[in-house]
Amino acid sequence: MLNRWLDKKNYYHVLAWSVASIGILGHAYAADEQFNDALQAANSGNTELLQQYQMSMQNDALGYYPEYWALNANLGFQPANNIINFARRYPQSAMAEKLAADYVEEKVKQADFSTAQPVLPYVTNPDQAESCAVAQVRAKTGDALVFAEYKDVWLTTNSQPESCTGLARQMLSSPLMTQQDRQQRLWGLLRAGQSGQAVATAQSLGLNLSLAQLNQIQADPLNYVWSAPKASAEEQAYLIFAMGRMADSDLDAALSSVQRAAQGTPETVQKALYRAVGYIGGTTVMKNNFKREVLNNLDASYGLPFSPEEAEIYARQAIRFSAWESLIRAIDAMSVNQKQEDRWQYWLARAYEQRNDASAKRSAQEIFRKLAQGDQYHNLLAKDHVGQRYSTIPNNVQPTNSDLQRLSQDIHFNRAFALRNVNAPDSYVNREWNWAVRQAYLKNDDGLLLAAAKRATDMGWYDRAIYAADRTESKHNYAYRYAMPHQSYVVSHSQNAGIDPAWAYGLMRQESRFVSSARSHVGAGGLMQIMPDTARLVAKQMGETYNPAALSDMNTNIRYGTFYLSMINSQLSSNPVLATAGYNAGPNRARRWQPDDRPLAADQYTETIPLNETRDYVKQVMTNATHYGVLLRQGAQSIGNRMQIIPYRGTP
Repeated sequence: MLNRWLDKKNYYHVLAWSVASIGILGHAYAADEQFNDALQAANSGNTELLQQYQMSMQNDALGYYPEYWALNANLGFQPANNIINFARRYPQSAMAEKLAADYVEEKVKQADFSTAQPVLPYVTNPDQAESCAVAQVRAKTGDALVFAEYKDVWLTTNSQPESCTGLARQMLSSPLMTQQDRQQRLWGLLRAGQSGQAVATAQSLGLNLSLAQLNQIQADPLNYVWSAPKASAEEQAYLIFAMGRMADSDLDAALSSVQRAAQGTPETVQKALYRAVGYIGGTTVMKNNFKREVLNNLDASYGLPFSPEEAEIYARQAIRFSAWESLIRAIDAMSVNQKQEDRWQYWLARAYEQRNDASAKRSAQEIFRKLAQGDQYHNLLAKDHVGQRYSTIPNNVQPTNSDLQRLSQDIHFNRAFALRNVNAPDSYVNREWNWAVRQAYLKNDDGLLLAAAKRATDMGWYDRAIYAADRTESKHNYAYRYAMPHQSYVVSHSQNAGIDPAWAYGLMRQESRFVSSARSHVGAGGLMQIMPDTARLVAKQMGETYNPAALSDMNTNIRYGTFYLSMINSQLSSNPVLATAGYNAGPNRARRWQPDDRPLAADQYTETIPLNETRDYVKQVMTNATHYGVLLRQGAQSIGNRMQIIPYRGTP
């Protein structure tokens, strides 16, 4: 999918192979060419041909792939030593780590924990599913304390990988899980309607819940709530389940019924009932819109422990309704790691500054000053609160000749460049590149990251250049982090459409990372990720005949994208935050999320967007646009100038 313009005659110029430490020689060029043929052999199951490639590519930068594919073909039947030997021969490599992680996952599925245990040291960068598989192996092979690291898995009721669900089942028998932990998990599962797991968790508490009874309640939760017995712990559990099912199907009915349902139950059960309604109301905003009564229920549930996901829902509801004391309570209920995130530090300061208390206001300013040292979304917001303006990019650090030489000798980056040169599938190219960046980042090697970013930028490989440049710690180059390809087109088309070029660049960086051939899973394409139906609409508005092929043209894609951004901006009160949300999620949704009866600060609107993707998207685009404003020499920048007050629906 990426543009592959690096032709073969430039191969030696761009990739100066000299990795003597692992025996990679200058003649590796020809062997690299065999990668795609070897991959085809692997995909077709031709093991004999794959063995031939394993021999012919053994001195090549990509030489470990045929062996990787051969091992991976029947991974679950490999002895652990085969995986370990591969990892030792290709130490700290992307595919050795992936092979080890996949092997552990496969062995966990087979419940063969002892075989997986020796491979654990070679799993160094696990995703969520792999991490849970590793934890299962650790627990089953003697590390009883591992469960203390996975309380978030234990309490999560959102969809999780099967390995995490299995880990939670293992945790049921752990003495590290207190009665309070078990009760908290049970009530969360009941609220979420996860009957099977709830029955098993109830048994660990000595409660006997009937799956048949739960199914009967689910069929008519409203009727059950009005006549529910409440005396025993089992009856109280059934009531929590019923209230959750009612809230999920008819939130208004649950909001009006919960107080009556709570009467006559112990205080902790009352709080659990309020938590069930408040949490479900907070997670179904897409369906039910924002309701102040939802926050009231979360307030009423305060005193019960909050899981990480519950605390965030509570905080966002408080932000939406400017309930600053509720927000302070929500942040206080978060885990230590959550509290220290820039996001929640910013909102804690926002809440403190609302107090009519000099000490709280000083605390707010201290937090803002600390946050203002960074340059991401919440850092830029904090700069506004301490009166700072962002007018000059720090001096762009260039990689040294030594850095560039080290890059040519780095096996991890060499593999990534080699894969791109032979037009390998993006999954392989990006894995090797991201792995190379991670290795440099772990060594705090900003020079190597900048050298990689420079070479990728020179090649027009902007998405990977950005990925590398974004991860430097102390030496930065904003020309790599915030690339500005096609500048004359972006500026002229933006001006013709009446929008800020910095905003257009900010959106483009988030949409495609300047990969002109990018395609999303829903069919959006090009630099500005335009949907075909949107392109038809724009073409009609511009008096042009729609041509699907034209969207692949860089100039047309930018022209259509800036025109469409201008269109929805005019539909949404000429408010950049609303228009950015509308570009991602659709104008109707952005409008629906506006407040009903009074204006709302843009940071509050953004933080409470109910779609995670759109919420993060708006933050990133506003951050990008602020940086591009400086790069385009638009003067001192304030993210607040772009984040105008959100009008309420119906505002003229």
